Amino acid sequence: MTETALLLMLVALPFVGAAIAGVLPTQARLAAARLAGVVALSSLALVWAAYPTVSENEVLRTEFEWIATLGLSFKLRMDGFAWLFAGLVYGIGSLVVVYARYYMAEEDPVPRFFAFLLAFMGAMTGLVLSGNLIQIAFFWELTSLFSFLLIGYWHHTPAARDGARMALTVTATGGLCLLAGMLLLGQMAGSYDLDTVLAAGPQIRSHALYLPALVLILLGALTKSAQFPFHFWLPHAMAAPTPVSAYLHSATLVKAGVFLMARLWPVLAGTDAWFWLVGTAGLVTLVLGAYVAIFQNDLKGLLAYSTISHLGLITLLLGLNSDLAMVAAIFHVMNHATFKASLFMAAGIIDHETGTRDIRRLSGLNRTMPFTGRLALVAAAAMAGVPLLNGFISKEMFFEEALTAQAPLPAMLAALPLLAMVASAFSVAYSLRFIHGTFFGPDPVDLPRKPHEPAAWMRFPVEILVLACIMVGVLPAATIGPYLDIAARSVLGSEMPYYSLAVWHGFNLPLVMSLIALAAGTGLYLGLQNRLRNGPDGPPVIRRFEGRRIFERAMVTLSWRLARSGERVLGTRRLQPQLRSILLLALVAGGGAALARGVGPGNLAPQGVDPVIALVWLVGAACAVGAAWQAKYHRLAALILVGGVGLVVCVTFVWFSAPDLALTQLLVEIVTTVLLLLGLRWLPKRFEGVRGEAAEVVSLARRLRDLGLAVGAGLGMSGLAYLVMTRTPPDLLARHFLERAYTEGGGTNVVNVILVDFRGFDTLGEIVVLGAVALTVYALLRRFRPAPDSVEVPEQQRVQAAFDAAHPARHEGATVDDWLLVPSVVTRLLFPLIAVVAVYLLLRGHNMPGGGFAAGITASIAIILQYMIGGAQWTENQLRVLPLRWIGTGLLLAGLTGLAAWAFGRPFLTSYYAYADIPVIGRVPMSSALAFDIGVFALVVGAVVLMLIALAHQSVRGQRVEDARAARTAASEAL
Repeated sequence: MTETALLLMLVALPFVGAAIAGVLPTQARLAAARLAGVVALSSLALVWAAYPTVSENEVLRTEFEWIATLGLSFKLRMDGFAWLFAGLVYGIGSLVVVYARYYMAEEDPVPRFFAFLLAFMGAMTGLVLSGNLIQIAFFWELTSLFSFLLIGYWHHTPAARDGARMALTVTATGGLCLLAGMLLLGQMAGSYDLDTVLAAGPQIRSHALYLPALVLILLGALTKSAQFPFHFWLPHAMAAPTPVSAYLHSATLVKAGVFLMARLWPVLAGTDAWFWLVGTAGLVTLVLGAYVAIFQNDLKGLLAYSTISHLGLITLLLGLNSDLAMVAAIFHVMNHATFKASLFMAAGIIDHETGTRDIRRLSGLNRTMPFTGRLALVAAAAMAGVPLLNGFISKEMFFEEALTAQAPLPAMLAALPLLAMVASAFSVAYSLRFIHGTFFGPDPVDLPRKPHEPAAWMRFPVEILVLACIMVGVLPAATIGPYLDIAARSVLGSEMPYYSLAVWHGFNLPLVMSLIALAAGTGLYLGLQNRLRNGPDGPPVIRRFEGRRIFERAMVTLSWRLARSGERVLGTRRLQPQLRSILLLALVAGGGAALARGVGPGNLAPQGVDPVIALVWLVGAACAVGAAWQAKYHRLAALILVGGVGLVVCVTFVWFSAPDLALTQLLVEIVTTVLLLLGLRWLPKRFEGVRGEAAEVVSLARRLRDLGLAVGAGLGMSGLAYLVMTRTPPDLLARHFLERAYTEGGGTNVVNVILVDFRGFDTLGEIVVLGAVALTVYALLRRFRPAPDSVEVPEQQRVQAAFDAAHPARHEGATVDDWLLVPSVVTRLLFPLIAVVAVYLLLRGHNMPGGGFAAGITASIAIILQYMIGGAQWTENQLRVLPLRWIGTGLLLAGLTGLAAWAFGRPFLTSYYAYADIPVIGRVPMSSALAFDIGVFALVVGAVVLMLIALAHQSVRGQRVEDARAARTAASEAL
């Protein structure tokens, strides 16, 4: 398997699995679990397939050009460090899938759970394998999004919703800071390519933008890894299912921050700013998290704060600016993943089999759950740093670095070892509480369920992880040594410092510190045991400054007070004031730029005005003025006059030899006019707040104000057009496209080649926006529809009778549809004809006026005609146009067309063209841009039809409501 295929499969396979799991029925619990297991194990096998390469200190790379002009590309790279994290993602992920198969309840929608889990797995893999700074930021935000879905999986519970919202708010805000920092980092390095950035360390550290970039990047990393003062979101994420907690908080989500800091360590570390920012945050988090963990009564809450503390330990090691500290940090990342995942799973087993996680209600479970108790005991001992377990070795390395750290201030040299030992004692105390409070003591009483051992396969992942803790603790050099070496070497380079993974290093000071911490932690727990048994969550001092309260107050201040104040000043429920603000801002911005740059005469002499086009423009101006005047009295007339303005614009495009624009303008005018007609009746009434002369004065003032803005905007655009057309740029932009349209895009219609090739990425973004607008319109109209029909049958019959009386039929049994027989038949016959015209425009668009957008609008007109005759029900039932599928298919086809260019080593959305010899027809030009145009066509049809259906249903329901009201009025008058 090639490097490209291996790396692409590593990232794509989880997303493909997530898409498949997402469409499985809710009852397919076993199929979803098996699918997730196959995907995770297959991906883990792919990671191991890359080991021979990365073990030789080589880097696997593959790259696809994305936006070459901006220096952006989709690049995947796997060195030893990325290989290690990818192994953790898929190794721990495989065990979590097995565990979740038995943990999730029968009523849970398990396929959706595994879809979210696989998607998160793919996002995390994309993050660790990214070779581009912007790509890292993209996958970074994807991990925040999918973790939000996983944490809020049980969305029917308020705790899950609040925890997911808090996690997303904090981590996504940090992600925005990270993106800004990455942009600065790329500017300093001269490239966004990760290899180039990693090689530009001295250049970046000496740059004037180093400190702003460092602060922004660390904001992203510290928020993701729940470091002080952003640590408060992680305990509230415990509302997620335990498999999610075990996965996100041991090997993936919270490790993303320390991964990023280690990834950029060769570039950003080595300065006093790095030491103070990273080291201080890590030290405070290490001690604070360990202290608060002791007082947690929820098993998962205790593990959450212990995770915060251990992440602080890793962050502190990264902040010490030492090569050996980097090795110790990577080592502890691996150790923490094993014992923390096993402890979370053990806590989930306890909750699953007893119905509670409250330590105050649990005791003596060692008699009913002996195997689970022994597994949890070993994992907790590893977390506490007991000898002959993996946590002990990395803790000794941490003590060694704390003793030999080079701190900028002498006081730090004495405080750092002491605080490290205090935090270690705290970890011993909360580890003892986890084990002793749960598995020892008297038998529990009044538990929701009778405790018993779980299914063997549910305990199997815990057994594997505990076995790893023991094996690494007893034989570290043989088991974990090679993998630690390749990971550390890929970060530090060939000049690796000497370190030893031996279990016994003699009776030295780090060993003495470990023994003191073990004894002090045991004594601390024994002294606090009675208080912990009956005490509330958290120490009183910490509860006063609980992070959630601060977060909620900040959210209230931002989203309520400041937002409300801004809404009162700038907000309005009416469209006109918003449009006025936008136009006024555009005028100020355009005028300010023109004054700042200076506006002078152009180098081209103005030409005379042609009387014909002048007359056409006068007609357009008269229509515009008439529309503005009629808007006060008759909106239908105003809409017709606005259509006249659109036709004048269409004629103008034809006059200036822009047939593509003219065709699109004409088609858009037709569609928008019909859609506006459908929604015209639901517009709010005109100004009713003042009556009489005062109303006339207010109305006149408003109209004069609007006239002034309109004249200003029109003059501004006219002036801009005049300045552009009276100047010849040194390098005419059009010449670039004219010369390359056929040779590089394979088309003679330059406008279409620009849309689907040269600026295809812009077009892709525009159709995404169009689809989003259609969905928004549909959602809003569903939200604000008239009340459902609640008319009784007799009243409905009266309405029908009244209608029949007003519209007598010519013969018995005739219906209203009989009056529209001839238009209906003509419209039915027009449908295939217009469809053929749409296909014609679609196929000719690359060389002549047309294209996917024009074809889509044409096909939409055909559907609109069917609706105007047959109504919404006939259009939906007979044509069976499913707009959501059309929108999705269009987006998928357009995106896949862009990705197909990568298969040939070309930038994203690069077109390929050739000539095909077709029998009878002959030699026909073919271009891959046609597939992109078909995607645009499908999305336009779907978007227009979705908005049409929304407006049609609105009108139908509204008419029913009005008919019902009329019937009630008639009935009351008759009575």
